[in-house]
Amino acid sequence: MKLYLRTAMTLLLGLAPSALGVDRLDAAELRVLVGGAMTGIMQDLGSQFERASGHKLSFYFGATPQLIQQVTSATPFDLAVVPVELFQDAAARAKFVSGPTTDIARVGYGVAVKAGAPKPDISSPDALKQTLLKAKSITFLPESAAGSYVLKVFDRLGIGEAMKAKTQAKTTPAQIPEAIANGEAELGTFLTTVLLGPGVELVGPFPADLQQDLVFTAGVAADSKDVEATRALLNFLKTPEAVAKIRAKGMTPG
Repeated sequence: MKLYLRTAMTLLLGLAPSALGVDRLDAAELRVLVGGAMTGIMQDLGSQFERASGHKLSFYFGATPQLIQQVTSATPFDLAVVPVELFQDAAARAKFVSGPTTDIARVGYGVAVKAGAPKPDISSPDALKQTLLKAKSITFLPESAAGSYVLKVFDRLGIGEAMKAKTQAKTTPAQIPEAIANGEAELGTFLTTVLLGPGVELVGPFPADLQQDLVFTAGVAADSKDVEATRALLNFLKTPEAVAKIRAKGMTPG
């Protein structure tokens, strides 16, 4: 009966039972490492996967340095959906099965202000430079792959040193829109999806000359305790239903 119900659920979701491993009677418990900007998406998709497959997921959300620390620690995990920069760390890459990773989503960078505040000009590199210089305070998450790119943009604009005095560094993505909404920071510069939230308005994306996508890619842990269930989750993240959810959240699938 349990197997029948799980199979029926996958059919209702439009998913092939074999894609989720529902031909198995045993439910796996998988630990998934996730880049912080993917928090909302993976929580939603994770719940859908659990309902369809019967497997259970636990998540660890963090910035790239924290994720590298998790991957290279003795704490086991099964799948990682993380910034591609993590795989450039040799010690971290060695913890995954060999072969290519699977790109899940990508998103670009932008600027946000408190809801109702005037929206500054960021239409060109020079306009963005002047806006950043005029701002009294700017918030983002420097200790992350996305934050590293924001710092590079500051340097490219020749304002790296000037930004240090007005930067309000955060430790989690969720703190960025909160700081903007409560007036703690005048501007937020980060991934556009992170800059969305109550009391916050997106000014727009970085100018084309400065724009770059942060790619979130997935890899299976070399010591995953249940490779079949882990690959079922990975396959699920590429289904039309998952792709639609990723797109609805403002990211580009793949």
